[in-house]
Amino acid sequence: MTASGKIRAGQIRAGMGGWTFEPWDISFYPDRLAKAKQLHYASRTVPTIEVNGTYYSTFKPATFAKWAGDAPDGFVFSLKAIRFSTNRRVLAEAGESVGRFLGSGLSELGDKLGPILWQFAPTKKFDPDDFGAFLKLLPEKQDGVKLRHAVEVRNDSFVVPEFVALLRKYNVAVVYADHEKYPAIADVTGDFVYARLQTGADDIPTCYSEKALDEWAARAKFWAEGKAPDDLPLADPATHAEVKPRDVFVYFITSGKVRAPHGATAFMERVGSDR
Repeated sequence: MTASGKIRAGQIRAGMGGWTFEPWDISFYPDRLAKAKQLHYASRTVPTIEVNGTYYSTFKPATFAKWAGDAPDGFVFSLKAIRFSTNRRVLAEAGESVGRFLGSGLSELGDKLGPILWQFAPTKKFDPDDFGAFLKLLPEKQDGVKLRHAVEVRNDSFVVPEFVALLRKYNVAVVYADHEKYPAIADVTGDFVYARLQTGADDIPTCYSEKALDEWAARAKFWAEGKAPDDLPLADPATHAEVKPRDVFVYFITSGKVRAPHGATAFMERVGSDR
């Protein structure tokens, strides 16, 4: 709460997927910047980055510690969880894989650890019992470090009120996917909001058009204040989450990747760096 008595909104952060991408050597990074210095530069240009590499392989504690050392105070990494936890027929049997991933050393990031993104294949359909069993496997802490969990589902079977209720029960956020094919679910289900903007274009200097950036910035401000934008689709229009300040994470991903860092910086200009 501020001195005036007004409840302060949550913090809005925008970034891109990763920090190593060859076209960025020309479109984003300064000339002749060493590869080893790219995270240092990127983490001082945007306030968050979504790490995709953790989806494919396990990293060592020393690697997470180095990332934390390269990034400034206030920066956060969102980590995509290992694929072996989510790409399985029976999710309830993922306990060992989940534990191995969370115990691999990511707690070395400390307060620079942002949300953990659990991403599911387009072929995975909603099974309330099995999906609930998976959510139950996700702990609130790892080595004393608070964990925040988000799920990205890619099958239309999840667009039902039962899915929203299940996520709210376990305080897990659903990823809002601005995507050409995947379902868009804007229900607020956790204590933060996670959006992946995936319909940008390389021929637009800021990845998304100026108009689209204005619209997404306005939505992010609504989310940060605890409100819900009225122009995005809901899986359960009949019920709503508690109105309270929430941190908001927005990532420019997939299409328009060459210009994704510029989309993130243009977005941050709109929401205000003081957030």
